[in-house]
Amino acid sequence: MSLRTDLPEINSRTRAAPQALAFDVPSTVTARFVDTPLAADEGGDATTIHIMEDIGFDFWTGGGVTAKGVEEQLKAAGGDVTVLVNSPGGDLFEGVAIYNLLRMHKARVTVKVLGIAASAASIIAMAGDTIEMGGGSFIMIHNAWVCACGNRNDLRAVADYLEPFDAALRDVYAARTGLADDELNSLLDAETWLNADEAIRRGFADSRTDDEAPAASAAVGERIKAKRAIDAALAQQGMPRTERRRLMTEIAAGTQDAALAPDGTLRAADTATHDAGALAAEISRGIAILTN
Repeated sequence: MSLRTDLPEINSRTRAAPQALAFDVPSTVTARFVDTPLAADEGGDATTIHIMEDIGFDFWTGGGVTAKGVEEQLKAAGGDVTVLVNSPGGDLFEGVAIYNLLRMHKARVTVKVLGIAASAASIIAMAGDTIEMGGGSFIMIHNAWVCACGNRNDLRAVADYLEPFDAALRDVYAARTGLADDELNSLLDAETWLNADEAIRRGFADSRTDDEAPAASAAVGERIKAKRAIDAALAQQGMPRTERRRLMTEIAAGTQDAALAPDGTLRAADTATHDAGALAAEISRGIAILTN
C-alpha cells in the first residue's frame, strides 16, 4: 500500500494572517537555484506536470505554479501522473493546496526531483506514491519563512501565527518518513538540505533516478539563468519577493536600469547594503542578457 494513503490533510486557512505578512523563501535557496537544471517547456503531455519555477501566482510576470493550474492538469490526465520538480518553493498556501490535490488524486503519482525541491516544493514532493531523486538533486526542509514588518506586538503575533503551520508541515514529513518529532524539529530549525542518498536514508525519497530535465536551448537557458541570478542577488539584499518581481517586470519591458540607481547601487531604498557592488554587477550582467 502506498504511503500516500496515510498522508494527513493540511488545513492551511484556519486563522487570519497578521497584516504585512508574506510567505517567501530564504535568500540561500534562491542563490542555490541559479545553477539547477534548465528544463525545456515540453507541453502537450497530460500525464506530466512540470513544477519548474516558484510556487504561487506571480502577479508581476504572470508566471508561477498554482493549485488551479495543477488541478486542471490532473483533470486532463485522469490516470497516472508524473510530477517533475525543480523549484525553490514560494507561497505556502499554494504549496499546501497542490500537496492536497496530489494526495487526493485517485491514480498513481510519481514525483521526480530533478534539481531542487525546497521549502513549499518539498511539501508538494511528499505527495507522491513514490519519490525519485536525480543525481545532484536536493530536498530542503525548514520552518515556514515569511517577510513581516511591524512593532514587537505585531512580530510576536506573526510567530504565534506560524507555529500551527510548522506543526502541520512536520506532521507531513513524519507521516512520510516515520522520523520522530524531535528529530524533525531539529531538521526544520536548522534549514536542512538533503541530497539524494541522505533523503532516501531518512525516508524523504524512495530511490535515485538517472533521468534529467529535458534541456532548454542555449539561448533560452541563458535567459533563464539571467533571471535566476538577478532574483538571487536581489533576495540577498533583503528585497521581498513582490518587489523583486516588480523590478523583473520592468526589466522584461526593456527598462535596463530598472533595478539600479544612477550610482550603480541597488535602487530600492530599503535593501541592505552589504556586497552591494558585487550584487549590482551581477544584476547588470543579467539585465544586459535579458534586454539584448
